[in-house]
Amino acid sequence: MATLWLRLVKRRTSESRSFLLLHRLRLSLRGVPRCIAIPALRLFACAALLLSFLSLATANSPGRASNELPVATDARLEVQGEVVRLTMALSRPVTAAASVMAGPDRVIVDMPSINFQIDGKQGRKSAGFVSGFRYGLFMADRARIILDLAQPAAIVNVSVKPVRGGFGELVVELKRTSREEFAALAREAAAKTQLPSIPVERKAEGDSRRIVVIDPGHGGIDPGTQVAAIAEKAVVLAFGLKLKEQLEAQGRYRVIMTRSDDTFISLNDRVRIARGVEANLFISIHADSLAQAQDVRGATIYTGSERASDAEAARLAAKENQADAVAGLDSSEDVQDVAGILMDLAKRETRSFSTIFARNLVEKLGGSVKMHKVPLRSAGFRVLTAPDVPSVLIELGYMSSPKDAELLNSEGWRNQAAAAVQQAVDQYFERLQTPGKAAQSKP
Repeated sequence: MATLWLRLVKRRTSESRSFLLLHRLRLSLRGVPRCIAIPALRLFACAALLLSFLSLATANSPGRASNELPVATDARLEVQGEVVRLTMALSRPVTAAASVMAGPDRVIVDMPSINFQIDGKQGRKSAGFVSGFRYGLFMADRARIILDLAQPAAIVNVSVKPVRGGFGELVVELKRTSREEFAALAREAAAKTQLPSIPVERKAEGDSRRIVVIDPGHGGIDPGTQVAAIAEKAVVLAFGLKLKEQLEAQGRYRVIMTRSDDTFISLNDRVRIARGVEANLFISIHADSLAQAQDVRGATIYTGSERASDAEAARLAAKENQADAVAGLDSSEDVQDVAGILMDLAKRETRSFSTIFARNLVEKLGGSVKMHKVPLRSAGFRVLTAPDVPSVLIELGYMSSPKDAELLNSEGWRNQAAAAVQQAVDQYFERLQTPGKAAQSKP
């Protein structure tokens, strides 16, 4: 009898979750803007939502392994007296820890990896001195919730209590505090913060292949630009994986991804990965957006520089350089381990190689895909600061342009554009006279 009852409970739980997923799918499809001019883009947005929800339904099926990720299914942000409380429903209890961070002011809640199934609209609602919250994977084994503060606040309570049926409930309670106390709490939290280093496989003895690092921007808790149901982090990851596939097919390159899944990687770590493997080339992939100029479209190639080539380049660099802050990290720049004249010489030579490769990209991409009217620019992107690795940043197009958004999600366009980048990589290395690091060779 007990076994029969257990089976019934499992079946009803599965049915309830499936109903919840389908209900959320229906609500989400209502949110796809009808103003999108191109039917194919609207169709893609709906299909993306459908695939996302179907994958979640599969993940919650009874046949999944017992070590499946805990699921967050609901969240509420509310004011009760002097306290602002965030409550989040979980499929099972987990551990949680919270801290505060300044510049901008926010509260960071770290937990083990969570499968978030929460309506994104809930995070955009404000309550008291909390202007909103966001959530997502921070690392492969860690999830993060960030509450943005309009005024300084202290953490009164963070806990996960068990709920009947084996479920859990995360509760985070905050109370307004003085600027001085908040600053002291932030300094204390910063002193305890230590991010794990990202392991990178070293080059094997006798391996003469050139090393190319592909860096899909954003990831995890940082979605990048979002248009309808399409997130920049997914678009650039799909392109990065296609480029990796095409480069590796030749057998001439060892290709390393800064991320190969939906994981957050800090800006400094992206640079460290490239330097750690002594990369010959670093290619960062992004997709821009201009909400007030949907007619602007086309790919743009950027190199690093202290001064931006124009106001648009400066705007983009400032936005991209905030990726760490979006994920709840200190956005201060890392200090390089080379100093003075040696640093200047290394940067100068490396930037000359970066410019050579950037021009190759403009030429090759221009023959295959539409380019921006000003296709080659420069600005102070933090991911382009390695003093000894030629680096470029490719903005594949503008997700705010219906035509560009349609192309960015087209497999045919992706194959064509990746092939053009691969040709630019080939041409770049063919111009180098000797093997080894590009910054040590002559153009």
